[in-house]
Amino acid sequence: MNIKNLVHQSITSIKHKSPAGEAARHAKRAYRTRSSFSLIVFTATVIFLFTPLFVLFLYSFNGSKGMNWSHFSLVWYRELFFNSRDLWHSFWNSIFIAFSSAATAMVLGTLGAIGVNWYRFKLRNYIQTISFLPMILPEIIIGVSLSIFFAGIKLQLGLITIFIAHTTFNLPFVFLMVMARLDEFDFSIIEAAQDLGANEIQTLLKVTIPICMPGIVSGFLTAVTISLEDFVITYFVSGQGSSTLPLYIYSAIRFGISPVINALSVVMILGTVLLTYLLRNFLKYIAAK
Repeated sequence: MNIKNLVHQSITSIKHKSPAGEAARHAKRAYRTRSSFSLIVFTATVIFLFTPLFVLFLYSFNGSKGMNWSHFSLVWYRELFFNSRDLWHSFWNSIFIAFSSAATAMVLGTLGAIGVNWYRFKLRNYIQTISFLPMILPEIIIGVSLSIFFAGIKLQLGLITIFIAHTTFNLPFVFLMVMARLDEFDFSIIEAAQDLGANEIQTLLKVTIPICMPGIVSGFLTAVTISLEDFVITYFVSGQGSSTLPLYIYSAIRFGISPVINALSVVMILGTVLLTYLLRNFLKYIAAK
């Protein structure tokens, strides 16, 4: 063995036995262990979340009402679209309440967040604190309180009371999301707009609101989602002829789960996925502006 090979082997052995090399190998093994554990947890979570949806999707095509599979059939979809008038009445009530209350909460929450963020006044901290109460309080307390309030002012329960209730608990979500956007706001842009001659209304409409648009849209979509699935508050403030979809489903499942509800759930899931896909690029676009 010549001197050159001997030196090369000595350097190689020292390199392999160095603390840095040992630490790197330990770190690599630890990373593999963490990756394997994370993959297991992720897989288990996905299975846990999506298995009920798969079962729901599968049994919406079951030809019988029971849990025993008989044969593939579209009978429940035909029943859904052609023989479920009360269900669709409740569905459109939910859609109307969700979008109208979310739009109202979006306007009030956006203006409230901008006002609280811009101006300094005596009750500013009090307003910030009290605006989050509908998010903190249990829904049953809000529902009972609103029911007593409507009875006290002798307002008949119906769609108008559901609209007021949903606007009330949607408002903090919009307020919070717009405030989060305003916290990242560069107010030098406002000063630049005012230096260029823009008044307060022009600054609000052409500078502040466009910059806050991602938070506004996110708050609006969150409010729509929360309103569509709310049951507890709606139960206390609804009246005769003002049933929403959650109330209808609750009334239906007391006599057993109807496969029509399975079919409706599948349609709503597919509609939500489609809507999310269409809105994704739009949200990316306004966030980049």
